[in-house]
Amino acid sequence: MSVKVRIPTTLRTLTGGKSEVEVDGATVGEVISALDAAHPGFADRVLDDGGLRRFVNVFVADDDVRFLDGLDTKVPDGETVSIIPAVAGGAPDPAGC
Repeated sequence: MSVKVRIPTTLRTLTGGKSEVEVDGATVGEVISALDAAHPGFADRVLDDGGLRRFVNVFVADDDVRFLDGLDTKVPDGETVSIIPAVAGGAPDPAGC
């Protein structure tokens, strides 16, 4: 099952600068394994103790896998998986402080 994976800027050094790659995988875990096989070091950057790192978000279509089945989330053939690093911080203080 071929899926497209959108790669964030911070991980494009692993994909030769490509912003999107295609790999095979029926679940998010399989997709990450395939990414790591094609682009060594990828899993180390997005996984921690067998799960997603705290500040890495993964979406299948528009759905956050943390609210689905995590790494076991099914990925339909032809679907897009997006890897998005979390951005720390908050809204600016309206008082300007």
